[in-house]
This record gives sequence, structure tokens and C-alpha cells, in this order.
Amino acid sequence: MRLEVLAVGRLKTGPESELYDRFCERIVKSGKQLHLTGPHLTEIPEGKGSNVALRKQEESRQLLAKVEAGSKIILLDERGKDLTSQGFAELIRAQQEDGVRSLAFAIGGADGHGDDLKAQADRSIRFGSMTWPHQLVRIMLVEQIYRAITILSGHPYHRE
Repeated sequence: MRLEVLAVGRLKTGPESELYDRFCERIVKSGKQLHLTGPHLTEIPEGKGSNVALRKQEESRQLLAKVEAGSKIILLDERGKDLTSQGFAELIRAQQEDGVRSLAFAIGGADGHGDDLKAQADRSIRFGSMTWPHQLVRIMLVEQIYRAITILSGHPYHRE
């Protein structure tokens, strides 16, 4: 199954980018045995709309245009469902067992996700009830993907 990260905004060069890349390298190496590829990153620019609704709509449409046909979309949103790391691993396993070819994780802009994207999403999850900058959410996401892979493969990285 192909793993996608779709994000509003750019991750600039620096420690955040290096940490993101480090977890992606781990995912590539560890994910092979579970038939997981990626994560493939697609970035779009922040919306230029004159108000929040227009910006969210523009970003939503741009993100949707990048989603492969047949992908399941998971929004990262502060109003989404809380999952444990084990629950996140089970989510990935269930999608793979259901024959999903691509799993797209969408990270919105500063104003959140637009209604178009919310309507197409298969589910919405969060990393707690706090609001996080998109740079940190990307890192937290790839760390959790790596953690999920280690859980699913029985590697001791994750501890209960």
C-alpha cells in the first residue's frame, strides 16, 4: 500500500526537515516487509483567498486534485478522533487488509480543512486537542507511521 502525505505549506530546510527525512528513511527501510511504500510527500502553497472560507476552499481543492484515484483519505484535524499508537497501527493494517492501494494523510493549512475535502475524507484523526503547526504535524505523522510499522512487524521500538 502506498502512503501519501499531502500538506499545505512548505517544510523549509533545517532541523524539522532533517527529522522528517530521517523518519521517512526508516519508513522506507522498514515498510518494505509489510508491503508499504512511501511516504510520498506532496506540498501545495497556502491559499491566497481574501477570507478564511475562500482559502480553505482553494487549499481543499488543490489537495483533492493530488489524491490518487481509489485512495482513502485521512484528515489530520484538531477535531478528529484520538487514536493510540496501537490504534493507528491497526488503522493502517485494516486499510491494507481491505485492499486499499493508497492511504493519503492530509494536513491542512492554518485555517483547517475545507468542506470539499472533509466531504471526501474517510476519517479524521488528531494528535490531541491542541493546535499544531504543520511542520510539527508532518514530523509527528511520519514518526507515528514508523511506529505503526514497528508495532505491526513486532519490532521493540514501541513500548506499552
